[in-house]
Amino acid sequence: MARGNGLSDAYTATLSRLKAQKGNKSVLGLKVLMWVLYSERPLRAVELCHARGVEIGSADLDPKNIPVLRILQASCLGLVTIEPSSSRVRLVHFTLQEYLLDNPTLFNSPHATMAEVCLAYLNFGSVRDLSPTLLSAPSELPLLQYASISWGKHARMMMTENIKILALRLLDKFDQHICAQLLLLSDNEIHSGGGGRAPYFGGAAGPAGFTGLHGVSCLGIVEIVGDVLEMKEWDANAIDCVGRTALIWAASKGYAEVVKILLGREDVNPDRADTDYGRTSLSWAARRGHEDIVKMLLERKDVNPDRVDTKSGQTPLSLAAENGHSGVVKMLLEREGVNPDQADTQYGRTPLFWAVEGGHSGVVKMLLEREGVNPNRGGTRYGRTPLSLAAERGHSDVVKVLLEREDVNPNQADTRYGRWPLLWAAARGHSEVVKMLLEREDINPNRADTKYGRTPLSWAAEQGHSGVVKMVLEQEDINPNQTDTKYGRTPLSWAVERGHSGVVKILLERVDVNPNHAGRGDGRTSLLLAAMRGNSEVIKMLLEREDINPDQADTKNGRTLLSWAAERGNSGVVEMLLAREDINPDQTDKGDGRTPLWWAAEQGHEGIVKILLGREDVNPNSADTDCGRTPLWWAVRGRHLGVVKMLLEREDINANHADTKPGRHLAWPNAPRVRGWMRAFGNSKNAFGTRGRQSQPCRQKI
Repeated sequence: MARGNGLSDAYTATLSRLKAQKGNKSVLGLKVLMWVLYSERPLRAVELCHARGVEIGSADLDPKNIPVLRILQASCLGLVTIEPSSSRVRLVHFTLQEYLLDNPTLFNSPHATMAEVCLAYLNFGSVRDLSPTLLSAPSELPLLQYASISWGKHARMMMTENIKILALRLLDKFDQHICAQLLLLSDNEIHSGGGGRAPYFGGAAGPAGFTGLHGVSCLGIVEIVGDVLEMKEWDANAIDCVGRTALIWAASKGYAEVVKILLGREDVNPDRADTDYGRTSLSWAARRGHEDIVKMLLERKDVNPDRVDTKSGQTPLSLAAENGHSGVVKMLLEREGVNPDQADTQYGRTPLFWAVEGGHSGVVKMLLEREGVNPNRGGTRYGRTPLSLAAERGHSDVVKVLLEREDVNPNQADTRYGRWPLLWAAARGHSEVVKMLLEREDINPNRADTKYGRTPLSWAAEQGHSGVVKMVLEQEDINPNQTDTKYGRTPLSWAVERGHSGVVKILLERVDVNPNHAGRGDGRTSLLLAAMRGNSEVIKMLLEREDINPDQADTKNGRTLLSWAAERGNSGVVEMLLAREDINPDQTDKGDGRTPLWWAAEQGHEGIVKILLGREDVNPNSADTDCGRTPLWWAVRGRHLGVVKMLLEREDINANHADTKPGRHLAWPNAPRVRGWMRAFGNSKNAFGTRGRQSQPCRQKI
């Protein structure tokens, strides 16, 4: 044990004291430990109490037999604990579980005992009288849920004659028992929580048709299948509420011995499909990878090995390939009449395509060895080829297998986006796949997709895949400035906008990368994009380029880098720019005539206002051309006291400037406050003492 002999000795001593307890406490304590140790899931305290209250052979549960929780817990001498939040009963420590499992003789046939208790509980009159359409177990029968789901699991572990008797009684009218309902509702394979890959069972109509034969096949209890078959005349091909036969249940669950027994009946149709997916027993077994069952079914002449289901149109081979069951795939490919290249009817995907999607390289290799398999056949939905899909998913081993084929086209694009394998791999950042593709002579690294006109370099730069960007730039014929057709943007522009500084650095190390390229529509350069996002690190890298134009304005608003930095409050960038000789600190926007000082004052960025006012070539009274409003006007409007103070301290400030479109003067309500500020600052100017001629209100965006 992990804690050594000392802890083991302590457990031994505690168990000795537990066994020495007087009366029924010794038996009760050992039974509690057994249930906690071997139950399929942690039991709630109330479930455990009911389990200990079951008397085998009784017609119903006697409340007097249910032990009080306090007594139940005390009988274990502290070896079990109850979680306050969930009321689950657990062993006091994981080392106790190790100790008990190492001493199996402590408990006599635990699984058989637990199976008998569960079955006795399910056969109680109060339980059999419950409606089979209930969607949950009544609170007064707390053990019902566990007993319904777990009795079969315990019975599979250990079978006794008494279990058979109790089970056959339960299975006689199984489709009328709430146990069948709860079992189906808990099955992840058929419940709505099963990922949409199996029939849905709501349970509102009850478990109609889910007979004892279906139940024992679903649970896989081999020892009583024969007894169930002899119980009455069964329709071996009957469909239950989930649309399955008993054989389909056994094949799906992987119970080979049950399948063998059922196939031994002359009246069993091994090729009957379920009603929800139209899948046969072979399809279900192939999908689950149950090789022994697939082998048994393929030995039958009355089984169609290439039958498609009615929902997705997949064959057993397609289902096995999708889930990577190479052994099943091999058996099916060896069977005559199996088409290795048959596409499904829903997506038009072949078995090869499904295997590629899952990254099952062994299955892919196996399929490519068949003469009739087309490695370039794409799905009908988007026209994706297997290589395209493998490249996107980053399945490098699958890509390698596909590229070893001489007839594989590495440049085939899909029909939806016009993307080809290299582009998919670059966009997803799969550097190993990109490397394999770029090593080929028939690959053009500058080829763009047909929807956006973007190259692999463009997509990799936008997504920040620096390794892929570096790899693509190493190609001799690469064009690092190639723009897309939709936005007219370069890879550098995309990397800057997304803030991928590592990629920006790699691109700027190339002398032939143009840092001044402006995108189509807004005409924003990489510098402007970085400024809009406040990325000082990227701005610094761009400004270190000798060929950068830091004063280049966009074509939409005519705004420069300094204008954006001033508005966003990026004082570090403002200082960097003003330290340069090629910057105009008072340049106005093309649209509204706003200066960097105007933007900083309007936003209340005191530090930037101070920096700009320290320049002799900055006009503090420059008004915008739209409404004729100055930096002071907007500082007052925004009640930015610090900015107003700095502006009013200037001797050359014009506090009487009136806007040209006042309508109702937006700053006028603040005029008394401004006068107070001015008096405090020692400025005798009459702020807003005049108003412009009344006209239409200014429609300037604020």
